Amino acid sequence: MNVKPMREVEEYLAPVAQSVGAELVEAVWNNRDRSLTLVIDAPGGVDLNLCEKFHRAADVALDELDPTYGAAYTLNCSSPGLDRPFKTERDFARHIGEKIEVHLYAPFAGAKYHEGTLSAFEDGAVVLQTAKGELRIPFDKTSKVCLLIEV
Repeated sequence: MNVKPMREVEEYLAPVAQSVGAELVEAVWNNRDRSLTLVIDAPGGVDLNLCEKFHRAADVALDELDPTYGAAYTLNCSSPGLDRPFKTERDFARHIGEKIEVHLYAPFAGAKYHEGTLSAFEDGAVVLQTAKGELRIPFDKTSKVCLLIEV
């Protein structure tokens, strides 16, 4: 099925998300089940009411954009989830001061896994405060960076 680029969909829907107090994290097309999933986040988190509010607003906007060139599709809206990997500088900025985990492709500072408090993301590096001090880990060396979920 031919669909518009997801980047175009994201740019088109970003103001719609802002209008309901959310941020559009990403738009994901699944060709197998012909569905468009819109992932949103908000400072206080995402609840069912916010998802519904954004879904209704996005549905109207998508009728105008027509991302599938008239073909039928299912529209889904969800939160990113606690374990969603950080992908953008905004993701890092949103979580400054929080505990994160960093997974690496190869050992860095003696390990392929580090956890600590995110203090910054600058010059393409994750700046992490650990029990052993500050670590500056180049983002391109990481396989996954996400919130540390403590149970």
